[in-house]
Amino acid sequence: MALHRLFQLSTLLRSAVGLTLRRNIGMSAVLFNRAKELDPIQKLFLDKIRDYNTKSKASGGVVDAGPSFQKNMSDEIAKLEKIYGGGDLTKFPDFKFTEPKLTEVPK
Repeated sequence: MALHRLFQLSTLLRSAVGLTLRRNIGMSAVLFNRAKELDPIQKLFLDKIRDYNTKSKASGGVVDAGPSFQKNMSDEIAKLEKIYGGGDLTKFPDFKFTEPKLTEVPK
């Protein structure tokens, strides 16, 4: 009986320790990966994304868009305004929902 209890306790303790170790090792791996230097391909990719972001903010839109792109864009916007009846198509529409008036119906 005591041996059986000891075995149950050791099994419970082993599973708890195993879970704790797995969590700690998993967290250590994440922290270790953040601490080490990026490989050259990742660094190049991130540098290009950051460069594109600064160019995009500076130009206020699409980077390296020529006059043909601007002409095509304005033509497409004109088509959509004609189809859907105008409005500002570069802005997300504002939806205004009014609260419905509910009346209680007697039974």
